[in-house]
Amino acid sequence: MIKILFSAFILFSLSVLYSCSPSGVLASGGATTMVVAEGDRTLGTVVDDATIKINISSNLLSSSTNLFVNVNTSVIEGRVLLTGIVDTQEIRIEAVRKVWEVEGVREVINEIEIGSKTTIKEYANDLWITTQVKGMAAKTIGLRALSYNFETIKGKVYIAGITSRPEQLDQIIEVTKTIKGVKEIVNYVVIKE
Repeated sequence: MIKILFSAFILFSLSVLYSCSPSGVLASGGATTMVVAEGDRTLGTVVDDATIKINISSNLLSSSTNLFVNVNTSVIEGRVLLTGIVDTQEIRIEAVRKVWEVEGVREVINEIEIGSKTTIKEYANDLWITTQVKGMAAKTIGLRALSYNFETIKGKVYIAGITSRPEQLDQIIEVTKTIKGVKEIVNYVVIKE
């Protein structure tokens, strides 16, 4: 429920910011181009990943077990990282099955936890940690930080992405360790030569 309310708020805020201004649309399009130009992915793979993510969301939304609400996805070159918290092992397996049904998925990394839902306090703490990680990454390596995806579940920070600069990944990991509340860092970044 918290995730739905937060998502609705973000969508509303973005629509207010960008709906009335053509420059907002141009700025958002330019930002995407800058990420592709600065990152280690082509425009084609970014579009493919976005299509995969939309199709995964559709599959999760069609589930009767609230997978869309309880499971987060990150897609990088067809590799899908699943995070979140669900009630049973069967629901966890269903999420993986739904993801594999999507064309273009090359790998599924299942980090979905089984257990009780996070409280509002835990959710806020995880959101704070993720925000701090993104800010510190941007401060440390600049615009290239947009090439990485960060997700925090109960103090465990998941990092996904693709880079040709392993030293930048090391810098991100080091600054993440300094953030209060981080219990563990799980690295799913692919290093390309």
